[in-house]
Amino acid sequence: MRKCSIQALDTVFETIAEAAVLYLPVDGDNGASYKKWEKGTVMSNALNTVRSPKDFFFPQSENLMEFRTSGKTIEVIDKREEKEDFVVFGVRACDVKSFDILDRVFLNEPCDSYYADRREHGTIVSMACTRPVETCFCQTFGIDASNPAGDLSCWKTETDVYFQANTEKGEKLLAAIAGVTEESDDTAVKAQQEKTREIMKKLPLADLTTEGFGAGKTAELFNAPEWKELSQSCLGCGTCTFVCPTCQCYDIKDFKTGKGVIRFRCWDSCMYSDFTKMAHGNPRLSQLERFRQRFMHKLVYYPENNDGVYSCVGCGRCLAKCPISMNIVKVMRTIGGKADE
Repeated sequence: MRKCSIQALDTVFETIAEAAVLYLPVDGDNGASYKKWEKGTVMSNALNTVRSPKDFFFPQSENLMEFRTSGKTIEVIDKREEKEDFVVFGVRACDVKSFDILDRVFLNEPCDSYYADRREHGTIVSMACTRPVETCFCQTFGIDASNPAGDLSCWKTETDVYFQANTEKGEKLLAAIAGVTEESDDTAVKAQQEKTREIMKKLPLADLTTEGFGAGKTAELFNAPEWKELSQSCLGCGTCTFVCPTCQCYDIKDFKTGKGVIRFRCWDSCMYSDFTKMAHGNPRLSQLERFRQRFMHKLVYYPENNDGVYSCVGCGRCLAKCPISMNIVKVMRTIGGKADE
């Protein structure tokens, strides 16, 4: 393990940026978001960014290919640009876990080469939480906010920042900053971890469990009468899906440029009425069906197909951003038999 002082952190950033593009969470008018590091950039102390860092690997919109015609000849042009190495710094434990969930979708056969290319070039530097808030429930899914994964893990105390490599990429990055850091033991890190874990135990959602959900629960939960009442207040706005770090639904469309056609993909939402719409129509005509699909996928379908892993990381973004406060916690407590009295 290595460390540097808080005052020396900018020097660490500068050293990292010499070899790769560096992105940090930065405060803005609407909350924290990831920005490219430049001299003078101040890293946010916010618990989390408004939108998750999944954009780095699965962007909201991306061009896939272009078609150009000449007579009866069609030229297919790969629109991918050469990727440069980049580092995403300050990713919380919940968001780091979300990459594992996305990997199971995009890196399984047939592998999504667009996603895989970005994953290959990206290095994740995580940051342990010290001030979890009331909307946090990552512990429900077995995530330790005080001990994040990633290529390189960081812990920030009042005076120092500690670094620990977890992967080959992390080892390479730690070696790159060796000249601006020093060897250290983990005494301060362990003390901070204990404080964070004690805070997690006292949060309002500390008792939330996945009991009642998981593989094999489709028949039991699909026709539960509670879905009707829960879905009635849902606006179908899709906000929850767009701030969610694990949602992976997308649409593919063609756009005429005047010189040809560009095929692109963009995020989609299972909460929209035209989601999965095909020539014969839409298989989910009601808001109830669409609402149920979202949460059944997170809590039943995904774990059934992915070794019991849930498609939620308890980041709390949907709790904070839903305009009518309808979220996965309410679903879990109601459908799972833990509704508040």
